[in-house]
Amino acid sequence: MLVFIARRLVVSVFVLFVATFVMFVLSANTGDPLADLRELPADDRESAMAERIERMRLDLPVYARYFLWLGDALTGDFGVNRQGQDVNILLVDAVSATMQLVVAATVLAIVIGIAIGIISALRQYSGFDHAVTFGAFVAFSLPIFWVGVLLKQYGAIEFNNWLVQPSIPTLVIILGALLAGLAWSSLIVGDRRARLIAFAGASGITAVLLLWISLTEWFADPGLGPVVIALSAFGGAVGISALFSGLKLNRPMYAALAAAAIGTVLSFALAPVLADPSLGVILALAAATVIVCAGLGYGIGGVLHRRNAIAAAVWTGLFTGGVIFVDRMLQAFAGYSDSVQGRPISTIGASTPNYQGTFWELSLDSVGHLALPTMALILVSLATYTRYSRASMLEVMNQDYVRTARAKGLPERTVVTRHAFRNGLIPITTLAAYDFGTVIGGAVVTETVFGWRAMGDLLVTGLNEADPAPAMAFFVVTGGAIVVFNMIADIAYAYLDPRIRLS
Repeated sequence: MLVFIARRLVVSVFVLFVATFVMFVLSANTGDPLADLRELPADDRESAMAERIERMRLDLPVYARYFLWLGDALTGDFGVNRQGQDVNILLVDAVSATMQLVVAATVLAIVIGIAIGIISALRQYSGFDHAVTFGAFVAFSLPIFWVGVLLKQYGAIEFNNWLVQPSIPTLVIILGALLAGLAWSSLIVGDRRARLIAFAGASGITAVLLLWISLTEWFADPGLGPVVIALSAFGGAVGISALFSGLKLNRPMYAALAAAAIGTVLSFALAPVLADPSLGVILALAAATVIVCAGLGYGIGGVLHRRNAIAAAVWTGLFTGGVIFVDRMLQAFAGYSDSVQGRPISTIGASTPNYQGTFWELSLDSVGHLALPTMALILVSLATYTRYSRASMLEVMNQDYVRTARAKGLPERTVVTRHAFRNGLIPITTLAAYDFGTVIGGAVVTETVFGWRAMGDLLVTGLNEADPAPAMAFFVVTGGAIVVFNMIADIAYAYLDPRIRLS
């Protein structure tokens, strides 16, 4: 393994050196870096041009400028741009903005896409499968700039106007109930009667819920409340423990239910701490949740079920903490909406300039600015992961070892989660590693539509101004990220499939 990593690093370093030279030459020859100065009055023109020539070393050949840049870059100094700004500072700000915008969207697209793809594969040729296939192809073909404009109009402008009096029209309630009924009935495995029951139940519950939200104008002052927190926690405990050990009442189930109960009680006991915490306090509470829930799983799981009990308890505890986090943010929504003149969903930028507020209000401000670009990126990426996951699972489910596992009498949950899913992740690992590497470079079109100054803006600015310094900073970070994540993918192959050996 160490020999493989060392060999890959050496090869990658040489490839990056060659790529940086090509990129430097191309970016330096995209235009005239002195074009804007040639339009200045004669008195200022010569001095300004001389200053920029000295700053950008334009009096040297391009290859000499490259080696001077390379020598500085090896020490961590990416130089200055043509205006004299430190590129290192610009790079830090750009990477921070990109991490906020793209990483969350990529993680959500991977998780949701894989889940939908697996369900679609297990329900092959069902109504759900056909709907997912159609939706994936439509989403994949949508131009991101068009999606962004629609989201700005209807997801921000119209939605903010609707929040003034948030009552849901009757037609929307009916359509929402029908869509929910169709979704649940397509997931049910059974005869027509079972599907009709699922359709009627899901439609009725959705209609009642939407009607209650409309009559109470819940969106004006939202919140989950203790009942919803408790139901969500215990529902999450049942679902999470079912993934690890099935639906029977066993030790992992008891550990998960205990974690949900303790988390629900602590949501009230920690109310003073959660009134206006800091990020450090939230991270400390998350770490304490992992430790306490791991202890619960260790004590309740016994010898035979300890591993599954620990996993079920820890994930249940984190899920319950996430529900409590969302509830606290929703409770602060009314105050935040008033502080931004009733426009909580933003159409441009990464944050409200000079905004001051509590931790929850600042979190809502970040969410309000992230919501639309994240939705746009997820919509396009989700289709790719859904199709890859479906195809991979269909291929794996027909393998001999899966048929053998079923013939041995293993439960379908075990066959899917432990035998098929793990091997089905190998193609997805390649795609995810490439995506994580490339998203560090930002999303140029999305950033332009939503006015984000991130990595994409750094590249476009460098190319438009024939300024190699910011463009090369972008390229080094993006290229290095692709190398690292592809190496992580290679290592993950050996973990996912023991038959793969790296040497």
